[in-house]
Amino acid sequence: MTDHPILVTGGTGTVGSRVVSLLRERGHAVRVASRGAAERFDWQDRTTWDTALAGVRRMFVVPLDGTTLTRPFLARAADHGVERVVLLSGRGVDVPGYIEEDPNGLGETHVDGEDAVRGGTADWTILRPGWFAQNFSEGFFREAVLSGELRLPVGDGAASFVDAADIAAVGVAALTEDGHAGQIYELSGPRALTLAEAAAEISTATGREVRHVPLPPGQFTAELIAQGWPAADAEGFLLSLSPLERGLDEHLSDGVRRALGREPRDFAAFARDAARAGAWPARA
Repeated sequence: MTDHPILVTGGTGTVGSRVVSLLRERGHAVRVASRGAAERFDWQDRTTWDTALAGVRRMFVVPLDGTTLTRPFLARAADHGVERVVLLSGRGVDVPGYIEEDPNGLGETHVDGEDAVRGGTADWTILRPGWFAQNFSEGFFREAVLSGELRLPVGDGAASFVDAADIAAVGVAALTEDGHAGQIYELSGPRALTLAEAAAEISTATGREVRHVPLPPGQFTAELIAQGWPAADAEGFLLSLSPLERGLDEHLSDGVRRALGREPRDFAAFARDAARAGAWPARA
């Protein structure tokens, strides 16, 4: 399989970009599937799929949220001779009521995608990470960190935030090593933190004051709408935070240890590294 490129969909995203970097560091040929690639890949344009899959035997799949396109893409991949698939899924796929309402179809994306992978002909590995630590440095919490206030309706709910570098390392192990076929790796960090505790770790790492301000749900959505968010998007964001508020992401998972033989990176280490890398620059 070493003569064939490894396909990474979502190869410019939080996890996919790290998978690409690790594979290249280890000398593997990588094909990054994205709309901005030289050979364009677009989940919603099936005419771009064959070029992306040509010659591929292994692939890391980051699904397109809110769609069930993973299944037909895997079927096309099987036609091209793909032999190994690593699927990025999500925590809570097998937990009834994890997302009480799902207007964006994220749950269906993962449920259908996992079912398609397990029913396919390729060797498969499924990754189910919890909340990314990088949500604070690259994702939807970053602007709040920069403002100094995480104004979120999650109360004292905690999450065992997982470093995207660990997710990528597990993915690369599953792509390039034996012994991972048929495994579902639930991925978390080594401890659960409330938003107040996460803010305190970032404050320590950066020297800037960051605090969590608990908000009632109605005030949270009203503030987003006042910032220009469509009401439906504000409600969708609120719903996505519900598992955190209900304590459904507090538990620790052993996937990093099982896959890599080491403990996952702690949130404090993530915060220090992100601060050194300039994730939260000081105000001018």
